[in-house]
Amino acid sequence: MHWHTTRFQIDLSRPRVMGIVNVTPDSFSDGGQHAAPKHAIECCERMVLDGADLLDIGGESSRPGASSLSAGEEWARIAPVVSAALSLGVAVSVDTCKAEVMSRALDLGVDVINDIHALQDPQAVNIVQAHGHCGVCLMHMRGTPATMQTLIDYDDLLSDVAGFLAGRAAALRSAQIARERIVLDPGYGFAKTTAQNFELLARQAELLNLAYPLLVGWSRKRALGDVTGRPVDQRLAASLAAGLAAIAQGAKILRVHDVAATVDAIKVWQAASAQSSASHFAERQ
Repeated sequence: MHWHTTRFQIDLSRPRVMGIVNVTPDSFSDGGQHAAPKHAIECCERMVLDGADLLDIGGESSRPGASSLSAGEEWARIAPVVSAALSLGVAVSVDTCKAEVMSRALDLGVDVINDIHALQDPQAVNIVQAHGHCGVCLMHMRGTPATMQTLIDYDDLLSDVAGFLAGRAAALRSAQIARERIVLDPGYGFAKTTAQNFELLARQAELLNLAYPLLVGWSRKRALGDVTGRPVDQRLAASLAAGLAAIAQGAKILRVHDVAATVDAIKVWQAASAQSSASHFAERQ
C-alpha cells in the first residue's frame, strides 16, 4: 500500500509519522511557539532529523472555539515555511480548508492537502483535481471549530463517521481523483466528546472496511487530559499510548507534535510485533 503524493509514493507497509508545525499564535497545544517563520522552519528541520516522514504545516488554529482567518492572512503565515520545508527531503502537507491557500500551496509543489472539512468546497475539489498528483487527507468533523463541540449527537457514531468519509471519498473519485491519492482521518477531538473519542478508537479498525489508509491525530488532545488529569504540556505518555492503540487498530499515519518520542515508540511496537509474529509462525510449523 502506497499513498501517492506530488513528489513521493509513501510506503504504508509500516506506520509513518507526520510532524505538526503550527505557524499560529493560538493553537491549543503549541500556539505561539512557531508563529515566527524562523522558529517554524527550525521546527521543521528538527522534526526531519527526529525521523518525521511528513510535515503538516498550518496557519490557522482549529482548536474548539477558534475564529477564522482570511486566506491572505493564512497564506502569509505559512508561505515562507512551506517554501523552506520543500527542500528538506520529506513530504510536505498543508493543513487548510481554503481553496485559495490550497491553490497557492500546490503551485509551490506541496505534496498533500490536509482538509479538516474533507474538501466539501467544490472549488477545493476542482483545485485538487487540476493538480493531478497531490495526496489528500479527508477528515470527519461537523460544523466549524467555533461550533463543532455543540454538534455531538449521533445515531451511531461509527456508522456516521464511516458514512461521511465514504461519501467524501466517493465524491473525489467521481472527480477523477485516484484512490491511491486519498487517506481518511476519523477526526479525533472534532465534534466528539471524550467518551465518543474512545468509542471511536475502540472500533477504529471497522473503518478499514472503507479500503483507504487511515491517518489519525491523538497528540495532546483534550480527551487525553480528561482521562489522565494532565495539562496539555504533560500529555506525552498519553499521546504515545493513544497513538500505538490507533496503530493496533489499523492506522497507517500518526499526526503528532512529539516526533522523536513517537518514532521511538513505533520502533519498539514494531520490534514487539515482529517477535510476536515470528513466534506465532514458529508455533504453527
